[in-house]
Amino acid sequence: MSINRLSLNTATAKNLDLPTALAAAAEHGYEAVGLWRDRVAETGVERTAQLVKQAGLRVSALCRGGFMTASEPDAIAWALSDNKAAIDEAAGLGTSELVMVVGGLPAASDFGGPAIPDGDRDLGAARQRVIDRVGDLVGYAQSRGVRLALEPMHPIFAADRGVLSTLGQCLDIADAFDQGAVGVVVDTYHVWWDPQLASQVERAGRAGQISSYQVSDWVLPLDLDTLNSRGFMGDGYIDFATITSLVEQTGYTGDIEVEIFNRKIWDLPTDELLSTVAERYSALVLPYLR
Repeated sequence: MSINRLSLNTATAKNLDLPTALAAAAEHGYEAVGLWRDRVAETGVERTAQLVKQAGLRVSALCRGGFMTASEPDAIAWALSDNKAAIDEAAGLGTSELVMVVGGLPAASDFGGPAIPDGDRDLGAARQRVIDRVGDLVGYAQSRGVRLALEPMHPIFAADRGVLSTLGQCLDIADAFDQGAVGVVVDTYHVWWDPQLASQVERAGRAGQISSYQVSDWVLPLDLDTLNSRGFMGDGYIDFATITSLVEQTGYTGDIEVEIFNRKIWDLPTDELLSTVAERYSALVLPYLR
């Protein structure tokens, strides 16, 4: 029996290869899968699309494009080339949504690593380069039937992963382009704290700009690698009833991805991991869907 609109983001089952993750998702009643490019690279785009179809699933979104805040010409050229490749992969997988993690400051030497002493720390300029690169890419994405889905990230990641921190910032960029060309990702982990969340979700829905709804919980204490501080829904502090209702009220009918980064969860037996996700989704998200 399938579970309405439930999608397994492959980051949640990081220790599983793609064929195993797809088979397990289908067995546990998931309807879709959110793919990360590293998993797709292991089997290739064409084979991945075949495996998803054979499992009776659909691709909710591809993660990720982005990382386009560089200021050096060679780095800009690389970002454009890599993002065009990601757009092609999304099209080949049959999904219209490419999640864009836009990138941090050029002064960030690595994720969570020491800052480059003389690196570029101009946050405003980095955000402008995101706008510039979206402008460079949007026409190509449209020609391939793919929407660039900007993902705001919690402010703790502004230095090294995402200089866009709010839905409002992402929507301001999306509004500068043709309607439907650029969307936004509503990820509970990243946006639950935002005092303007309700009005910005409504704004995104009014323009049809919600590309993806992702769920996981904010748990404490934070992991030393803060990215890996997500938990099963219900283990932390996020109000899924309210946020899910906000998204549903916009008329969003897409899949809902469970995306969890947590070493302890990755190490769980496969059946326990996927059944726990399904049970928490059924209890805390599903009741608030129309």
